[in-house]
Amino acid sequence: MNILTVNLLLSTIVFAVAAKLYLLPLLPRLEPRSVVVPILLLHALRHLGLMFLAPGAALPGLPEQFAKPAAFGDLLAAVLALVALAAVVPRSRLARPLVGLFNVVGTIDLITAIVLATIYRAAPYMGPAYWIPAFWVPALLVTHYVVFVLLGKRWYGPM
Repeated sequence: MNILTVNLLLSTIVFAVAAKLYLLPLLPRLEPRSVVVPILLLHALRHLGLMFLAPGAALPGLPEQFAKPAAFGDLLAAVLALVALAAVVPRSRLARPLVGLFNVVGTIDLITAIVLATIYRAAPYMGPAYWIPAFWVPALLVTHYVVFVLLGKRWYGPM
């Protein structure tokens, strides 16, 4: 049994239950912008995925086939979150498409990282960076889902 997979799945379930209990029931009453801004701020911290490339943050032997795509995918998602945030805050007409772009790219990045970590058996080499897939990725996956729910709603006017 892969303990990282168990951690990732159980943490995702916990975050999903929290979202279902506390956030999803409120979505119809909340302005999309008030939900998206904190989510974009959270994802703007994905530059922390660069830890997979930092000596000491991951153990020697971490497969490069996992580490580089995961690190740079997270960096791209962080930049896209900041770009989307810059459009959402002033209620730009570009806000919704930029949030959509961020959400699709960010979700694909996480799924790709999970697949590559599994294929290349990266878990034993994650070292201190283990918290990223065990805790951080599940929170990011659930917040991506919340944004997809918001994007599926009909919005009136700019975000």
